[in-house]
Amino acid sequence: MSDAPHPQSRRLYGRAKGHPLSARQQQLVDTMLPGLSWADEGALDPRALLAGFDTHVLEIGFGAAEHLTGQAARAPDTGFLGIEPFLNGVAKALAGIQEHGLSNVRVKRADARDEIERMPDASFDRVFLLFPDPWPKKRHAVRRFVQEDTAAQLARILKPGGTLRVATDVRVYADWALPLLLDVPEFSWTASGADDWRVAPADHITTRYQSKHLGDIDPVFMDFERKAA
Repeated sequence: MSDAPHPQSRRLYGRAKGHPLSARQQQLVDTMLPGLSWADEGALDPRALLAGFDTHVLEIGFGAAEHLTGQAARAPDTGFLGIEPFLNGVAKALAGIQEHGLSNVRVKRADARDEIERMPDASFDRVFLLFPDPWPKKRHAVRRFVQEDTAAQLARILKPGGTLRVATDVRVYADWALPLLLDVPEFSWTASGADDWRVAPADHITTRYQSKHLGDIDPVFMDFERKAA
């Protein structure tokens, strides 16, 4: 686990919350979230948070949580962690967890950059980073989640043979993220042909956000495998 201090310049860009929560959403945040979240300091081991599961999955920036809760419903024997800074998204995750009766999901409202630095090496079998905020203007590139340091951290927290999936529908983000991830020695891009990134993987769950086609390209899906040590 990295002991490096957080950069002093680090800040969370974008909205922390949107429209006011409904009474039901606020109740879920007040009563349900404390039991599903975790402490802000100290070691963060998903195997302790979700004990009894042999497989662990992390979703970074889960948005409205349709993918997170859908994947968790499909795989009740797998433990899922979701990290999302947007309060309204966290409230939607709680509603989905309650609706589907999921006992294999933990969620936190936080900056995932801070959280993954507290995680042990080889913590996860899979990591999802789906349609992150692209910050398309050049001067905002530093705000994008995929950076040299975060790419290395994503490789570190994956088990050998584990996979990272990054999806985007914004060309500038794809062109930015791909070379950064290819430069990580521990990662191997699994694509062997164009359909491997142009066609949604069989296990992908399409969300309402994706269906809105807000980007400037069709979605691309980049899967990377963590090489064996």
